[in-house]
Amino acid sequence: MSIPMTSDKAGTAVVGNLVLEADDLQRHYQVTQGWFKQPQTLRAVAGASFTLTAGRTLAVVGESGCGKSTLARLMAMIEAPTAGKLRIDGEDVDSNDQTQRRRLRSRVQMVFQDPYGSLNPRKQVGRILEEPLEINTDLDRKQRQEAARTMMAKVGLRPEHYGRYPHMFSGGQRQRIAIARALMLRPKVVIADEPVSALDVSIRAQVLNLLMDLQAEYNLAYLFISHDLSVVRHIADEVMVMYLGRPVEQGSKEAIFAQPTHPYTQALLAATPSTDPNARSKRLTVKGELPSPLNPPPGCAFHRRCPFATEECKTTRPELRPVAGRNVACHHAEQVAAS
Repeated sequence: MSIPMTSDKAGTAVVGNLVLEADDLQRHYQVTQGWFKQPQTLRAVAGASFTLTAGRTLAVVGESGCGKSTLARLMAMIEAPTAGKLRIDGEDVDSNDQTQRRRLRSRVQMVFQDPYGSLNPRKQVGRILEEPLEINTDLDRKQRQEAARTMMAKVGLRPEHYGRYPHMFSGGQRQRIAIARALMLRPKVVIADEPVSALDVSIRAQVLNLLMDLQAEYNLAYLFISHDLSVVRHIADEVMVMYLGRPVEQGSKEAIFAQPTHPYTQALLAATPSTDPNARSKRLTVKGELPSPLNPPPGCAFHRRCPFATEECKTTRPELRPVAGRNVACHHAEQVAAS
């Protein structure tokens, strides 16, 4: 038996079909520091635009605090954007229409970072996998059990694992369970938020290869969030580099890894361990800490840490523009690319 489709649109997606569009998405929070102080606005995501297509992976990278996980929650409709538009299968997600959000939510599923905290310890694996079907479909118990067992086999779990509890599994096995749960409703988009960062190095490649195999089989679009560029190099088709809530460079994996044109991207790549002596000799050092999103610097948010910064960078925020086959938000991208 095949796992049921919950989409109201018939047919199988074609590789390259647009399944999700984000247009200038923003998410702000009001933060109060102290009893008598005025609330401040924290711009966790300050304007991100991108698309996801069937069968391809967009990786979102950046330091902790750059807005990656907030962006994931917006994609999964866990939170509503403060501004901007989100479209799934061409339909605008209206934050005020709960019925529509619930219908579209089954098309976007999420795999969380912590395989130990994302599974209910009181439920057997079979029940964890059946629960999405029980809530969102009209399948009877036998059909749900059959679908759960089928998906267990797809992710490399054995039949006897069906009646076991999460604490009886290793971290890698738990993440396989989490991946299986995310696929039970046959979504079109899977958001993977640091899915291998909590796993042993020896297990990471297995889980990454599993994700790639499942993507090929089910024609999934992935939004893959990571700070590990070696992982991104392995799995991504396109890369979006974020800094302080905004994308600073977007393009194909090949273009960005071969010739980064934003100094922050260069710094991230330089921080990735490499056995290439030529790569080690071109390291770009970045000084200072990530600024507070409660008080971002004027102009380019990166200018206080950037070795290429000029007076223009201190006063004028650069917009994304095409340079060398990708979009980059830097006044001096051409100079950076040539360095």
